[in-house]
Amino acid sequence: MVAQAYSDFEQFLAHRPMDLVAIGSPSGLHAAQGIAAARHGLHVLTEKPIDISTERADALIAEAEKAGVKLGVFFQDRSKPDILRVKNALDAGVLGKPILADARVKWFRPPDYYAKSHWRGTFALDGGGALINQAVHTVDLLLWMFGDVVSVQASSKTALHSIEAEDTLVALLEFTTGALGVLQATTSAYPGYPRRLELTGSEGTLIIEQDRLLAADLRTPLHDLLRGEADRNPSADSPVVSDARGHQAVLEDFLAAIQAKHNTTLRWTRRPP
Repeated sequence: MVAQAYSDFEQFLAHRPMDLVAIGSPSGLHAAQGIAAARHGLHVLTEKPIDISTERADALIAEAEKAGVKLGVFFQDRSKPDILRVKNALDAGVLGKPILADARVKWFRPPDYYAKSHWRGTFALDGGGALINQAVHTVDLLLWMFGDVVSVQASSKTALHSIEAEDTLVALLEFTTGALGVLQATTSAYPGYPRRLELTGSEGTLIIEQDRLLAADLRTPLHDLLRGEADRNPSADSPVVSDARGHQAVLEDFLAAIQAKHNTTLRWTRRPP
């Protein structure tokens, strides 16, 4: 089968056979394109973020519900084996009372990453910089593992790159559980370092680096947690996705949800404001 390229978006949405679209366009186009697809009766799986404003995100969610189609977001980190093991351990209460979350996305992107793009680092199409583009996966994991955030204090700046939005941000978080968190997000930390999550509770600490569980320092040890492998993508210093296993897992889950006609844990759901 030979794929056909389309220059007209409406013609593309109207062609058949097609059951779903996977959207990988600039972030500020996700909702508009997803709404158009939903109105054609197509299921929608979009790259992160769902869009760059809550209003557009809500509009896409409403349109998908109205059309009776599935809506999902590529948050592929949730499918990584060690991250899943950590999530299951947290749900089982191995950390006890949540106390502290420390998340570091100290990555580097060269000047050409922005200079050769018409949308990266712009407010109109990227919605921001290092936070909404690079660190959004880590924000998702923090919310998934530690729950909703009730207060945020943050400071950001454009420290290195010639872009509209921030390339460096530090945020202090307070979760509904009373736990506190620190998030560092940057694309200006040369040469770039693996993402790191440190989750501390009354019963110990779990440390994840490059999606592999490095340490499980618990009052009651669980030795079977430490058996994973690191993510193979060079995310710290490159946007290239060379290890697509996470994306494949999300796509397979989305296809299964369509076939089974029920929601899945990977479906994007609205959080309270």
